[in-house]
Amino acid sequence: MHEPLAPGLYIVATPIGNLGDLSPRAADILSRADLIAAEDTRVTAKLLRHIGAERPMIPYHDHNADRVRPGLVARLAGEAIALVSDAGTPMISDPGFKLVRDARAAGANIVTLPGPCAAVAALTLAGLPTDRFFFVGFLPSKEKARLESIAEIAAIRASLVFYESGPRLGAALAALAAGLGAAREGAVAREISKRFEECVTGTLAELAARYAEDAPKGEIVVVVGPPGAAPRPQVDDLDALLRAALARLPVAKAAKEVAASTGLDRHHLYARALELKA
Repeated sequence: MHEPLAPGLYIVATPIGNLGDLSPRAADILSRADLIAAEDTRVTAKLLRHIGAERPMIPYHDHNADRVRPGLVARLAGEAIALVSDAGTPMISDPGFKLVRDARAAGANIVTLPGPCAAVAALTLAGLPTDRFFFVGFLPSKEKARLESIAEIAAIRASLVFYESGPRLGAALAALAAGLGAAREGAVAREISKRFEECVTGTLAELAARYAEDAPKGEIVVVVGPPGAAPRPQVDDLDALLRAALARLPVAKAAKEVAASTGLDRHHLYARALELKA
């Protein structure tokens, strides 16, 4: 007989495709929780059947979260409640963060069980830089809003990660090629951890052409590599940057600030700042 879990909120990552990816610890928590708050109880029921467990569940998703959340928080003082999404790590493109925020404000015990995440899994498949990445989630469905969202992130010097659906993929890739540059490198990962897992790489123009008429099935993650190196500032631009910095800072700090923003040698900039100051 298992001991009861301590009361609190348990954030449980679930498989993104292959049920074998559920960790033993996650299976143990799900089998002992007093209640499971699930994005879709039908999906979670299949997972529970896989581990041979049957627990009470309550739907918790975008459409009912504001109504359900106060009751869940109130129960955390005396019950162990597991939070799961349909697939992957809760709070990545779902409303779970508000439950964690309110649970913390109420002084509840909060435990996280790390595990599968489609965004991170796609990054490992794409072969694009992973030292810095920016998770975007789903782009807006309306064309104007989608283009505006892309324009906001175009200059971010990191790999970009998007979630997308098959029917929208072609339009999304075309918009990314237009907004980020047709030659920018990208990858389309789908069916991660499943039998037909694949990751197609190429320029955004090539990927947009490939999927223009061919809408693939399954869950899709698009990864876009960082932009190319920014052009080095011209001498006149550097002097303008240094003068602006010198108006606020001593010479050494002004040179350091401009070096950080341009990637140029701080000692060279310090010497030039002294000349401008004189």
